[in-house]
Amino acid sequence: MFTGIVEEIGEVVNLVSQQNRISLQIKCQKVLQDVQLGDSIAVNGVCLTVTNFTAGQMEADVMPETIRSTSLSEAKPGKKVNLERALPVNGRLGGHIVTGHIDGIGTMIKKYQEKNAIWIYIKTTTEIMRYIVHKGSIAMDGTSLTVAKVEKDAFAVSIIPHTAEMTILTEKDIGAVINLECDIIGKYVEKLMMGKESENTGITVEKLQRYGF
Repeated sequence: MFTGIVEEIGEVVNLVSQQNRISLQIKCQKVLQDVQLGDSIAVNGVCLTVTNFTAGQMEADVMPETIRSTSLSEAKPGKKVNLERALPVNGRLGGHIVTGHIDGIGTMIKKYQEKNAIWIYIKTTTEIMRYIVHKGSIAMDGTSLTVAKVEKDAFAVSIIPHTAEMTILTEKDIGAVINLECDIIGKYVEKLMMGKESENTGITVEKLQRYGF
C-alpha cells in the first residue's frame, strides 16, 4: 500500500525487453534507503517489485499487460518518473490509500497557471469518470490529489507549488498520458451498494428454487 506522497523523482536508465522478460532500470537514491529484494516501489503509481539494486539504481520486472495498459509504455532512457516506497506499518498516511494498481490512463487536455496554483485537466474514460467525485481523491502518476472540478468526460486538479516541485506532473505537456488510480473506498462502496440492490430485486428464479418451488 502507498499514500500518494511522492518521495523522489527518478530517471529511467533503460526498459529492457528480452525473450522471456521485460525489466525497468531506474536511477534513484532515496527510495533505495533500507530497500530489500522483493520490496514494492510505486513507479508513476504502478506497484513494481524490486528484483535488483545497487547504490544508485533499481531494477524491476514489468508485465506485458502493465506496459500495454499504463504510461510505462512510454518509458525510455532519461524519462523522469515519480517514486514512492510502500507504506510501513508505523508510517503516516499523508495522502490517501493508494494500491499501486492502475485503473486506466488519462490524457492531459489543458494546463494553465492561476497565481501559485497550476490547473491540469484530464480527459479519461467513462469507466474512470464514474469514480471521480468533486473534492474526492485521485492518484495521478502515483500522486495523491484532490479533484477540484468534474465535467462529463474530464476532471481537473489544482496543484500547489510543493507538489509541482516534488513530482513530474507539471513538467508534462498537453497530450501527455497519465496513470490514474481511483479511490478504492469508492469502489468498495459501489460493490456494497450493488450487493444491497441484488438482495432487493424481488422474485427471481434463484429465490423460487431456494424455497422449493
